[in-house]
Amino acid sequence: MTLHGLAARRVATCDPALGTVENGAVVLDGARVVYVGPQAGAPPEATLVDVGDRIITPGLVDVHTHACWAGSRHNEYAVRMAGGDYRDIASAGGGILSTHRAVAAATEDELFGALRARLGRMVSLGVTTVEVKSGYGLEPEHEHKQLAAIARAAAEPDGPSVVATFLALHALPPSAERVSYVARIAREVVPAVARERLATFVDAYVDANAFTVAEARTVGSAARAAGLGVRLHVGQFADVGGAELAAELGAASVDHVEHVSPAGIAALARAGVSAVLLPVASFTLAQAPPPVRQLRAAGIRLVVASDANPGTAPTESLPLALALAVRSYGLTPDEALWAATRDAAASLGLPDRGVLRAGARADLVVWDLPHEHALVQPWGVPRTHAVLVGGQRVR
Repeated sequence: MTLHGLAARRVATCDPALGTVENGAVVLDGARVVYVGPQAGAPPEATLVDVGDRIITPGLVDVHTHACWAGSRHNEYAVRMAGGDYRDIASAGGGILSTHRAVAAATEDELFGALRARLGRMVSLGVTTVEVKSGYGLEPEHEHKQLAAIARAAAEPDGPSVVATFLALHALPPSAERVSYVARIAREVVPAVARERLATFVDAYVDANAFTVAEARTVGSAARAAGLGVRLHVGQFADVGGAELAAELGAASVDHVEHVSPAGIAALARAGVSAVLLPVASFTLAQAPPPVRQLRAAGIRLVVASDANPGTAPTESLPLALALAVRSYGLTPDEALWAATRDAAASLGLPDRGVLRAGARADLVVWDLPHEHALVQPWGVPRTHAVLVGGQRVR
């Protein structure tokens, strides 16, 4: 058996049992990790490449992105920065419906090309697993086109792992009748997505001026019946009971949660639902942060994601989101790292990602940085020296 691996001055495993290893080594056998620990204890048959005074961490896991889109909403961003709100933008034809029109006009090849390029840039920033939502197609045929483009990106050998989510309820198509639209999504589209294995999760936007708890329950229940997981956009602008619904459905996560009641927090804690924090969006929208201290005190797993989208979070940088989570949300640097590695992977049902330990998938990053706490500084540029996905170097 031929083993190979990396030696570094510091290895942050994100595994509670192993912690951080000084003068550490990570040894791989193909796509799996077989040893993490001191260099002196590495298997003698392993060939180690010394990366010097750099740090090795698990690959980052971005659990909430809308990275499959076409078009641009830079004009809308300028309006927002000048003080306009979502009502001004919507009245001018912007918002989700603007991206819907661009996605509807795009071909699957065009969506795939744009997504593949974005994923490549995410890899350069240390991301090895990415959740990608549909949700801009709105009409079933365009949602299918988005999901097909996402599936093609997932099959690429030189990119990150991709987890697809069908964002079933994001906005109403311009000509749709609300009741029949929700019923059709639940009755026809969710089962079809499950049959074609186009998604792992189903999502819905539960908020004021979005979809109600009852509407999201209809779609979420259809998802569970079809064997799909549930993730929910909850409480970005108002608490309408989305957290309690997520607990009821056994959702994997609630995302945004700038507005969530004590009762909602208690329900999430009882159900073991992760809270996905999206600080780039709240920065863009000039929002107050979620109740992080209360979520933490309740024992809720905290996850940080980029929310990459063309409107409220026009970024591809999970490290930027981590920097904002520390600066604006009050996470510690260690919490932020765990929130983008082991806890993020757990919220996707991928316990072999986001950690470095024997048996884990060999997704890891060598950072041109001296310490894991340096990851949460707002560099604004890639600081990766090497990125491995399943043991294969992709950067």
